[in-house]
Parts: sequence; structure tokens; C-alpha cells
Amino acid sequence: MKKFFFLALVALAGMTACGTKNAEPTTDATSEEQQSVGSSDIAYVVVEGVLSESDIYKNEGIPLQEKTEKTQKKWLQRRQNLEAEAAQLNEKYQKGLITTNNMQIEAKKLEDRMASLQATIQKEGQTLDEENFVFTNRAQDLMRRAIQNINADRRYKIIFDGSALLDADSTLNISPAVLQEVNRLYAEESKDKK
Repeated sequence: MKKFFFLALVALAGMTACGTKNAEPTTDATSEEQQSVGSSDIAYVVVEGVLSESDIYKNEGIPLQEKTEKTQKKWLQRRQNLEAEAAQLNEKYQKGLITTNNMQIEAKKLEDRMASLQATIQKEGQTLDEENFVFTNRAQDLMRRAIQNINADRRYKIIFDGSALLDADSTLNISPAVLQEVNRLYAEESKDKK
């Protein structure tokens, strides 16, 4: 489930380009010079690492993950219990310990309980999906705003997601600064909610 959060967040974050400029060709000699992108114009963020260390994940993501896992285990246990009851009922019938009429009545009750469980799973599942969606969007928004704040001076022409890099100089990694800004923005949001 932890991978679910990270994969969703990484997919939403993607590659972030900040402050790119479209050059329009002109006939001026000075305009014909192209700007080159130097190493100081490029940065990368290890999105998954930032998110796993962020306060929002520690305070909200982990409890949501635990809640989801607990709920899924509860559903599985209830389903297994109903299946065991159905097997016991069938065994009693096969041994001739209950009548056909009683078997049909009990089977109908089990069928109704299974339908009720399916409805509960669907309802609770939708709620959990929505909570996960909201959490993912909030974390992605914090990440986006943190990167925008860090690059407010347009120091970087492009910022990559570090998970897509094969090799890069660690001096281009701005993940610690992004993490700090994500945590600052999250603390600010939390303070405003109180």
C-alpha cells in the first residue's frame, strides 16, 4: 500500500519545468545568440524521498495507509467467516443433519449477509478511495508549491524528478530544500486549520 501512495504521488508530480522561456527568432545579431543551459540552471528532486520524509506523510499518510490496511483485513476476515459458515451449512446438509427447507432458509440468510458485506465493502471502499485521492492531491500540491517557492527567483530553468535520472551530480539535488519547504507549507496549513 505504501507503494500505492508513492506511485500515485510520483505519477502526479511528474517532471516539473519551471521558468522556461520560448525564444522567438529575430534578425538581430544579439538575438541570434542562443542561451545555453548550464549545470547551475538544472536541478532535480527525488520526489518519492521527499514525500516519504515529509510531515504530511508521517502525520496523515501513514495513518491513512494503516486505516486502509486494517479495513481491508476486516473485509477479508468477514468474507472468510461467511464462506466458512456456508461450508458448514453445506456439510450439515450433506450429512443429513438439516432439512432441505432449513438449508434453503439458512442459505438465503447467508446470501443476504454476503450482499450486505459487498455493499459495505463498496461504500467503505469508495470513502477510502476518496480519502486517498484527497491526500495524494494535497501532497502533490504541497510539492508543486514548494518547488515554485524555491524557484521563485527563476534560478533553475528546469527541475527534473530524480526518479527518472540515470546519473546526476548530487550538487544538483534540491530535495532537502524542497522537503524543508513542503514541511513549512504543511505546518502553515495545519496552523491555519486550527
